[in-house]
Amino acid sequence: MSTPVVFDPMTLPSDDNVNSYTFCVELKGSRWFLQKGKMIAYYGQISFDGIGHGRFERLVRSSFHSPLHASDWVVAEGSGKMLLADRAFDVNSFDLDDGNLTIRSGNLLAYEPSLALKQSIVPGFVTLIGTGKFVAASNGPVVFMEPPLRVDPQALVGWADCPSPCHHYDHGYMTGVMGGIRSLTGIGGTSGEEHQFEFVGAGTVLMQSSEALMAEQATGFVPNEPGVPGGPGGGGQHGSSPRMPGQLGDLQRRFGL
Repeated sequence: MSTPVVFDPMTLPSDDNVNSYTFCVELKGSRWFLQKGKMIAYYGQISFDGIGHGRFERLVRSSFHSPLHASDWVVAEGSGKMLLADRAFDVNSFDLDDGNLTIRSGNLLAYEPSLALKQSIVPGFVTLIGTGKFVAASNGPVVFMEPPLRVDPQALVGWADCPSPCHHYDHGYMTGVMGGIRSLTGIGGTSGEEHQFEFVGAGTVLMQSSEALMAEQATGFVPNEPGVPGGPGGGGQHGSSPRMPGQLGDLQRRFGL
């Protein structure tokens, strides 16, 4: 039986993976935005305050623009090392360099305030804009693909520097008498692959190596705002980091190998 590695504040890595499932963020009198429930332990003097506290008004004004998800995030502030994980899913950090990346909200664990988070027009996703580091989880390793491409919705993690996707439905599934029966009853030999997200144009698409979505926790909403879930007319509801520059020409994934 191998001897387990025992870490302390000095031996923990700084802003890097501890293993495939745990990431260590070092705070040096600084702040990070952190999704609730993703911190599993920390050393040092770190405080965790909800979005909307008065003393963070300026920070929130510049770096957090998603009222739909405000209740799901906190500001971590202080000095020390903070461990992040999410139910034994793969966890990695990424560097966004003057870029624009949209990611499934449940996969985003934390990000530096130098990035601005905005609410995506695509339900269930948020967009990071600017330059800085963020930490994300995925159900299996992340695969980077170039458009044009059609992606199973359950495998999609996000996309960078390319237009938002369109919904694509198999034409044969949508037409004819059998198509009508299938849409009403689910009977008729569906393959399970009738619906995809279609990407076109330049950019990069991020996919997880699984068609099983990470179970998302309940998110907050703006009760009376039109166009958002719950509102009037709204719908229901390891090594160095890879670079994600604006053009994404040198984007590479990191596995911690």
